[in-house]
Amino acid sequence: IKASSKLVAFTTEQMPVTLIHYLNLFSIRFFPSSPSDLVTDMDFSPFDESLLATCSGDETVRFRPSFLRIDLVVVYMHTGPRSVLSGFDREVRLWDSRKLSSSISSTSLGISMSHCLMDTSTRGVAMVPKVALDVLSCEVMRVLQLTDSCIVPIGYQVPRKVQEFHEDLYPDTVGTTPAMSAEEWWKGGNKQVEKVSLRPDKQHKPKAAPAKKKELASGGSKEVDIVSVCPSIKAPCLYQVTSHPAAPQDPARGCSTSSSPLSTPSSSAAASRSPSSTSGLSSELSLIQGPTSKFRHIQGAVTHRDTHITNLRGLNLTTPGESDGFCVNRHRVAVPLAISGGQIAICERSQPGRLPDTALPTIQNSVNVVDLSWDPFDAHRLAVAGDDAKIRVWQVPKGGLKDTLTEPEVLLQGHTEKIYSIAFHPLASGLLASSSYDLTVRLWNLENGEQVNLLTGHEDQIFCMAWSPDGKLLATLSKDGKVRIYDPRKSTAPVQEGPGPEGHRGARAVWVCEGKYLLVSGFDSRSERKLSLYSADSVSSGAVASTDIDTSPSTLIPFYDPDTGVVILSAKGETRVHIYEIVPEDPYFMECSSFNSPEPLKGFAFLPKSECNVRDVEIAVGLMLTKAAIEPVAFKVPRVKKEFFQDDVYTDTAVCWEPALTASAWLSGSNGQHKKISLKPKDMTPVSEAPKEAPVRKYLPSSVYLEEKTDEQKKEELLSAMVAKLGNIDDPLPQDSFEGVDEDEWVSGCDGNRSLDSNDGHLDIF
Repeated sequence: IKASSKLVAFTTEQMPVTLIHYLNLFSIRFFPSSPSDLVTDMDFSPFDESLLATCSGDETVRFRPSFLRIDLVVVYMHTGPRSVLSGFDREVRLWDSRKLSSSISSTSLGISMSHCLMDTSTRGVAMVPKVALDVLSCEVMRVLQLTDSCIVPIGYQVPRKVQEFHEDLYPDTVGTTPAMSAEEWWKGGNKQVEKVSLRPDKQHKPKAAPAKKKELASGGSKEVDIVSVCPSIKAPCLYQVTSHPAAPQDPARGCSTSSSPLSTPSSSAAASRSPSSTSGLSSELSLIQGPTSKFRHIQGAVTHRDTHITNLRGLNLTTPGESDGFCVNRHRVAVPLAISGGQIAICERSQPGRLPDTALPTIQNSVNVVDLSWDPFDAHRLAVAGDDAKIRVWQVPKGGLKDTLTEPEVLLQGHTEKIYSIAFHPLASGLLASSSYDLTVRLWNLENGEQVNLLTGHEDQIFCMAWSPDGKLLATLSKDGKVRIYDPRKSTAPVQEGPGPEGHRGARAVWVCEGKYLLVSGFDSRSERKLSLYSADSVSSGAVASTDIDTSPSTLIPFYDPDTGVVILSAKGETRVHIYEIVPEDPYFMECSSFNSPEPLKGFAFLPKSECNVRDVEIAVGLMLTKAAIEPVAFKVPRVKKEFFQDDVYTDTAVCWEPALTASAWLSGSNGQHKKISLKPKDMTPVSEAPKEAPVRKYLPSSVYLEEKTDEQKKEELLSAMVAKLGNIDDPLPQDSFEGVDEDEWVSGCDGNRSLDSNDGHLDIF
């Protein structure tokens, strides 16, 4: 393993050749290359951080600038008369190259030395150049440990009371500008490389194009304090070689757990290491991880039991895997039941608690429920798709169901096969889309109950549909492995078509990043779950980015918050909820902490943004359907200054519960958009306008610790501390306040209460 200030190169034995893996510390990318023979050694150029030289068993030295293979012979000359050699006798010796007859000094490893005990076996170690050190935290050296599964940075720090730049720890070090060219050296030149300072305000800047790296490790010999050694807590692992394991189940009642791929090799390892300064590698961590999400520590928690709806019975678990399983709006919840007649229970959110054991008034749908959805602009209208190829639209009375409903308000007929999914238009009122096993998508105008459009072009089962945020386009995913985008007002055929998920288990899609991208949750050819991101302008080019999730048979159902860019993915029958932030540029997917439910999910549906409590920094509130209850879950962003409105988290949100136009207007070619409102309460001040706090010095200046005190002052301080600890010795003791009796009274009183039982010979005292 070798490292420059930005790159790490290490080898792994995968017969018949050895692969060289380049690891970019800024974006954690993976670049493999295959030499023709076994790599025996390698090294980065001290003057060009992206230039790597390798030698291999085929007697060839290769020069690899910017990961391109160019066969050249190269020799690196190291100036200085002394070198350190290590042998198999566990001993380190110092030699003078001008006199090799004997070593100058030697020491045995393990005697009078500081140790850094690692939890895994070491396969290689590389030193990071000094330019990457955190000089303000007194880090004097950092090495990268290569293990069987990861790379672990180990920081060496000198403990100082004041965290600032210390001149005695950092003498001027060798710069990165070469002193001369190879031709000049060959002609006898002996110029030395210019030294530069490591002081942050005097950072050396490259003078020429080849000089890309700022500094190299110094060979300073000045004595320093005892050095503390520990693997950094903030940057535990640069690269995990193995696949990411599933997050452990938290025994607590619904909690969030960290699931970052940059995790320690073992949880016990992190706990056993000495707690050195955690700020030593904080600046390097941002370089190692690349961009990080401000929502990475998001916390999901089940709300108080008083908000739960319990004692649910006979849930219908036969809805398709791509269906949400139930649906919610701001006022009520609709849950399909496994009772003959396709019954649907309606629960009012304003009346939480235990449902009665007796039968509830329900909606009699007549046939089994396949999918259902509330009208986003009418909290009383519920659309239900049945397995008889019909859609029934029900009107729930105000105040909830008092009697069983048997007659729908509207009946939509037209499909020839069982309906698979339905989706309301996000902007136009009374406009509904439906997909069926007859391989068609139909648009319905609920104002008159008529079919207004028929979309074709699918060759196999349609998994899902998704309207774009502006309501102009409709995306579909099909079992034939295609992603299709329709413009229903212009053509019945897809306007774009591209390769979709390879797996046939199921898929879901949602528009993200203001409708510029389409996020697809599906399976690959090995039935592993993955997320793929498609550009809305070039679906035919395939996914611009993708990330593997895990292996599981359930389809991940995404919920996307357009205000924060956070997508929450849940799956039926599972307990873990995955959370990512989606950004329209590399790295596209930024993983956040996951949420673990206490029991397997039967469904997960989310409420509008207006239902979030901004005082607790909630960015999403969902309802979790379990085997016998509906439990609200709040997803919060941890913040210190909660008394202020977090305006960096809460941008103006769309009023998605009010229509922008009618179905007739949309069909005639009109477009619209939701108006936006601020979620800021009137009594809260934005955090951007919060008064600036004066910085507090964490440590006292060194002059306080170095101040000389006389023996008399030290004695006085010691006595004062002892008196303060013991308290006032003149205070009376507690027993001094007790009241007793005279000796004569005590004796006479005892004599009067004694008796001898002649039967058993015992003396009884009362």
